[in-house]
Amino acid sequence: MAFTAKILLLGSGELGREFVISAKRLGAYVVACDAYENAPAMQVSDTSEVFSMLDGEKLRAAVAKHEPDYVVPEIEAIRTEVLAELEQNGVNIVPSARAAQLTMNRDAIRDVAAQELGLTTSTYRYSENFEQVRAAADVTGFPCVIKPVMSSSGKGQSKVDDADALQEAWDYAVANMRGDRQRVIVEQFIDFDYEITLLTVRHKDGISFCPPIGHRQERGDYQESWQPTEMSEPAIAAAQEMASKVVEALAGEGKGWGLFGVEFFVKGDEVIFSELSPRPHDTGMVTSLSQNLTEFDLHARAIMGLHVPETIRARPAASAVILADRDSEALSYSGLAEATAEGADIRIFGKPNSRPYRRMGVALASAGSTDEARRLAKVAAGKIVIRYGD
Repeated sequence: MAFTAKILLLGSGELGREFVISAKRLGAYVVACDAYENAPAMQVSDTSEVFSMLDGEKLRAAVAKHEPDYVVPEIEAIRTEVLAELEQNGVNIVPSARAAQLTMNRDAIRDVAAQELGLTTSTYRYSENFEQVRAAADVTGFPCVIKPVMSSSGKGQSKVDDADALQEAWDYAVANMRGDRQRVIVEQFIDFDYEITLLTVRHKDGISFCPPIGHRQERGDYQESWQPTEMSEPAIAAAQEMASKVVEALAGEGKGWGLFGVEFFVKGDEVIFSELSPRPHDTGMVTSLSQNLTEFDLHARAIMGLHVPETIRARPAASAVILADRDSEALSYSGLAEATAEGADIRIFGKPNSRPYRRMGVALASAGSTDEARRLAKVAAGKIVIRYGD
């Protein structure tokens, strides 16, 4: 079989699905891996493997079996020490084993940003039991935010307004943790004007930035995003400088090529580092309509050593999520005709089951302004009806 590169994708959710489509367009052969069968990216890949990414032996076995040119993590919950071992043995981990290790847990990447690189962050403390949570809140003050150091799509995150709500927030964080560490970060709530994702691409010729993406969250998970977001020149410059520093720090022993989603809080001209993902970002789904090269295209190009434009532009566009409201394993959808009649584009992710607040799809719209694009995207998302058969 002829192909330009062989990619082993670790984690096969909706972001992985879009990445596979971009990589396939460039002639790649993709092996999609996840802990369950028929995950979204598996539906468009060449072949697949089903195993837990936290099972080090099975991870080693998958790499030995397929001998990929690139191992591309799409999720945080991976046996990262195995990735480091593989990288030492010559396997190309994207963007690097160091990036996977440091971003698997919020505490590691926060410490690098705040302590090693001197980036501006909120006041924060870590806690491994409820007594430590109370002590941490004494330092951060109220309101504060409590979230697991490792979770998925913002799960387990709460804003806490007073001491009476700490127990509930701790219990919610523990119930939604991933991995094998019971640890949370308690951080000062930032009274920000808005928050952004700065998609930062590290490639063979340097670093490129996408126009900033604004987003709105509920329950710690994004509900809508829009691009571009209006920012002052000093704020943009500060965000790009901080993003460059942290991306360079994550290169490690590998090439460090790929797309990073770097999140910031913005208040006036002040920019505060929040989090980072060394892969396409959920808020970046908007780039499927706003940019000529999507975040998935850019990730694939950077990984494979292809040209990435120095300047990336965006037309006004927005995304709005389509959420499930219950557990089900028998799903169907209606309302697509009505949604697309609004001028929107629809992405149904093809997840085999649902649960409350699980992201099942997204509506995308472009317009003359981001405000109008946001309106159109939300109207279109509201037209999609998820039907549950059980």
